[in-house]
Amino acid sequence: MKRAALVLLTVLLGGQAHAQSKVGTTIGQFLRIEPGARHAGMGNAGVGLAGGVEAVYFNTGAIGLPESAEIQFTHSFWFADISYDYAAALLPVGGGNLFASLTSLKSGDIDVRTVDEPQGTGEKFNVGNAALGLGYGRRVTSRFTAGIQLNYVNERVWHTSTNVLTFNAGTHYRLTEDGTSLGFCLTNIGTQGRYTGRDLAIQYDEDPDTHGDNSALPGEQSTDRFPVPIQFRLGVSVPYCIDDSNRMVFVCDALHPNDNTESVNLGAEWAWRELFALRLGYQTLFQEDSEQGLTAGFGVGGDLGAHRYQFDYAWASHEYLEATHRMTFLIKF
Repeated sequence: MKRAALVLLTVLLGGQAHAQSKVGTTIGQFLRIEPGARHAGMGNAGVGLAGGVEAVYFNTGAIGLPESAEIQFTHSFWFADISYDYAAALLPVGGGNLFASLTSLKSGDIDVRTVDEPQGTGEKFNVGNAALGLGYGRRVTSRFTAGIQLNYVNERVWHTSTNVLTFNAGTHYRLTEDGTSLGFCLTNIGTQGRYTGRDLAIQYDEDPDTHGDNSALPGEQSTDRFPVPIQFRLGVSVPYCIDDSNRMVFVCDALHPNDNTESVNLGAEWAWRELFALRLGYQTLFQEDSEQGLTAGFGVGGDLGAHRYQFDYAWASHEYLEATHRMTFLIKF
């Protein structure tokens, strides 16, 4: 089994798949923002990493792994003062686990500017995106778990918006007794979205050459239907025990999106007695014209009465924009 994991790792790192880039052709790009600071610190890799509620975004199959209830809250300081928030909860029910998540991205107020009034009209507009997810996962065997998640996605620009439904599916398989694991996840399979709203309303003259008719007929512009950002993830995680107090884990993911070229994410974590952890990673390796790269982070954890808490922080670099920061707080009941 270890040999199979090493072969997969070699394949993931072995070369770059060449494909036509379709950057900018999908809606709902906020769905690509990873909400887990632990994984983000490791290069946003971890589809094969065994975890709890924080691992579900990277692998829907992780829904079936925890044996107790967990909740997660994440806040990200994104580019241009954009605010990103994510909350999720996982609850054991019967032979499996139920999962729910809420994602929100807000731009804040932005000045409305026109050609005639480039300094602003005095009006304000904003952009807001939201997604609600509901999922279920369970252990199929002692080594194999599977999960599925349905998502309602809303994307709004001022008074114009679109709504779509998507679903995610994933599996997690523990290859060896020491925890070497393989993961697969397919996210955002779903419908296409078309924008509607009063900002698309227009007035038009049906026959400009005719005088005396109504030259200000009400109408509405129709947009194309746009796909959502589908992504396939395949990855492996390999733990390494240094001694009774120190352990490490190495993760590697291969990503195949429908609107960009293939890439690889790499990461590693060192943890001391499950109380403190340091992380380092690199994301979008081999991606054509990649603007992302190095990531780093840390985590602290401990007991909170009868429960356990965990706080994680991640920093991610960007070639042209400012770095982003994520903070995640977990409680395990």
